[in-house]
Amino acid sequence: MKNVAAGALALAACVAGASAARAQDVVLKPLIDARLRYEHVDQQGIADTADAVTLRVRSGVQASTGPFSALVEAESTLAIGPHYNDGYNGKPLPVVGDAENIELNRAQLRYADHGVGLTAGRQLVELGDQRFVGSANWRQNRRTFDAVRGQWAVSPRLAVDATYSWSVRDITGIQGTPERPQAIDGNFWFGTVAYTAPLGTLSGFAYLLDERSNGIAGARLSSQTYGGRYAGTQTFGGAWKLGYIASVARQSDYARNPNRYAATYWLGEATLSRKALSGTVGYEVLGAARGDAAGRALTSVQTPLGSIFGFQGWADKFATTPPDGVRDGYVTVGANWKHAGALSGYGISASFHRFDSDRMSRHYGDELDVVAQAKIARYTVGARYAHYRADAFATDTDKLWLSVEWVFN
Repeated sequence: MKNVAAGALALAACVAGASAARAQDVVLKPLIDARLRYEHVDQQGIADTADAVTLRVRSGVQASTGPFSALVEAESTLAIGPHYNDGYNGKPLPVVGDAENIELNRAQLRYADHGVGLTAGRQLVELGDQRFVGSANWRQNRRTFDAVRGQWAVSPRLAVDATYSWSVRDITGIQGTPERPQAIDGNFWFGTVAYTAPLGTLSGFAYLLDERSNGIAGARLSSQTYGGRYAGTQTFGGAWKLGYIASVARQSDYARNPNRYAATYWLGEATLSRKALSGTVGYEVLGAARGDAAGRALTSVQTPLGSIFGFQGWADKFATTPPDGVRDGYVTVGANWKHAGALSGYGISASFHRFDSDRMSRHYGDELDVVAQAKIARYTVGARYAHYRADAFATDTDKLWLSVEWVFN
């Protein structure tokens, strides 16, 4: 990893030091991203607590000339304090999903000109709010896709985005886990169409997942999801802003999935803000198929390729949607300040979630999440805390994170 970063910096320095007469059309840009994080997990039913200290480093270089560019990036995660269950090592400790890892994170070629973008190779695919397709960047090992992607700005208001992926490099790292391989092979089709109007952006999407890894367990995650999303922001009264989001989708079995189901997803959210202060209320439903849940595992809306963290609480109790679905009513209040200078921004926010089943009318539990963070020059430092209080689902869990991240790109 150090060699990759050093090589990238050396190449960039050579280009910067070249004379104007000998300057080339090729521009080299180093990419470096490092994050040191401590994660503590205290979970009822497990005698010992988990304490994970991990360092993740991504380093690479992007070369571009005219409308063409090439990018190569490596990623490594080191467990400095390995007192945790990474999902693979079998330690009798709470799970922290940051396994040690070293891999080729991205390797892509891209063309972008006249409103058309074409990307081929191992790349990031982050669509919409990443609820269904995303990079899961919260985890140390980021998700990337071996894919071809086309983007077309048809007009200033209309855009089309289409992706085909044949393999996904998941957050489990190169060794994977017994339940989830690192390379998820199959046929994955993602398409979106977005139209921007004065009051917001209306988008339609289709996500088709035909997973062919991990036998029947993988096949059960094959699905087809079709839906729409509307999001916008309006200013009124001078300094007040109102943001709003509405989304609805229908998911059903697809390809080799042995379960026959159809379930509905929907989201409604509103945010009111004035200067540094903001408040959000929202309700999100990952629905369950109607009928008896007995023996019908995973007959609810699933998001195996989504960026899970940030949805339905930070304790990750609903990373896999229960068979009876989940309803999440939440409220968030926060304050964020921006400044000129080295300390460019800092803020604090707190969220409360109430979780219920979509089917069978059960109260799963409640969760409180609190975060404080600051951006100082190229560094971002933060502290987060999550407390999940179980009622009819999972167990009481407390999580604490302390982190510092440095980015150069």
